[in-house]
Amino acid sequence: MDNNIFNPIYRQDYIAGYATGSNPFLELLDCEKSNAAILSGFNCGRLKYESLNGSVLYGIPTRIVTDKILEEFLLAGMLGMDIDAQDYTPFQIHIIEKWYQNGIEQYDPNQNIYLLAILEKNSISTM
Repeated sequence: MDNNIFNPIYRQDYIAGYATGSNPFLELLDCEKSNAAILSGFNCGRLKYESLNGSVLYGIPTRIVTDKILEEFLLAGMLGMDIDAQDYTPFQIHIIEKWYQNGIEQYDPNQNIYLLAILEKNSISTM
């Protein structure tokens, strides 16, 4: 099979492998179905997972860090909001701190005031 990510069949298998590698709760794909695209996607997904959550050899953490979670911590830092880092591993907290700190560096107190005004106008409680 051609290792071209623009090939729709290769891309479909690659994405299936990536999803399996990045989600430790999914079972490994059937070895009979494994091909170069699936294995390549799995390896890439596993590298991404381990870069955010630590090696799977040390176990699966209670809470999984994803790009979406990191973006929420970045936004919390930008808005000067407190964060909940309970149940994250020290490895994960190190990653989260970098994103939160980056958000703090972009913090603009006026943004928080504007956000609170919009939430209040729409009867959304911040407590």
